[in-house]
Amino acid sequence: MKVGFIGLGIMGAPMALNLANAGHELYVKTRSKLPDSIAATSARPCADAAEVTRHADVIITMLPDTPDVEQVLFGEGGVAEGLSAGKVVIDMSSISPMATKGFAAKVKALGADYIDAPVSGGEVGAKAASLTIMCGGDEAVFNRVLPLLQAMGKNITLVGGNGDGQTTKVANQIIVALNIAAVSEALVFASKAGADPAKVRQALMGGFAASRILEVHGERMIKRTFNPGFRIGLHQKDLGLALQGARELGVALPQTAGAAQLMQVCAANDMAELDHSALVRALELMAGHELG
Repeated sequence: MKVGFIGLGIMGAPMALNLANAGHELYVKTRSKLPDSIAATSARPCADAAEVTRHADVIITMLPDTPDVEQVLFGEGGVAEGLSAGKVVIDMSSISPMATKGFAAKVKALGADYIDAPVSGGEVGAKAASLTIMCGGDEAVFNRVLPLLQAMGKNITLVGGNGDGQTTKVANQIIVALNIAAVSEALVFASKAGADPAKVRQALMGGFAASRILEVHGERMIKRTFNPGFRIGLHQKDLGLALQGARELGVALPQTAGAAQLMQVCAANDMAELDHSALVRALELMAGHELG
């Protein structure tokens, strides 16, 4: 397929590379320097999102936040300027479910189709093409673009209509944040009590407390490898979406609010650019004790 890819950051670059490696014709736009991995392919850099859209049949966006997606889609030189009947916009960013419904309606009014398809799996999953992809949109359109999604991920689910993919991603981020907080609390508690946190983690991996978070992020916490796979600042944004949605729906999310505050502690201490496993640092600061 002729595919446009807008947003070549930590996640977007390897995702676009997987599409190129799968043989798709790529047209790309990014705010910063074109990544070397993409420059080494036949991908064609474009001046703006409108140019990307005019060349491509399917346009994928992978951007940090709701305002970024809105600007790229509908701002000057945006995707909307290049849209025509039959084209498909796939937004793989993690943004507001309510805003997504509005974006989808605007794109459809221009004769094109829209799929929201946020992902989970981090940089590791993006590089390995093993992302979990949560989709919202029309089933026929989803089936049409499924080969593209399969080049980037493994667990791909059409949840429902437009916005439902983003709602699923918000739910995912709630679960991930609370699990990171739980692992952080457990390891800080064990370490301050005098136990070796590495051996505690090893023991817990064989029991009911075992989880992917304990396996991957627990190891990051112990080894102090907080280089970003998924930044605290981005997870803060996702929890903000959860809490905003909770207010609108009249739902209480007390544990989510607590995890958001722990991330705020990290952000207030210049750690927003670290991996979200660095949430453990907030608890370490409060305990006056580092793992080790």
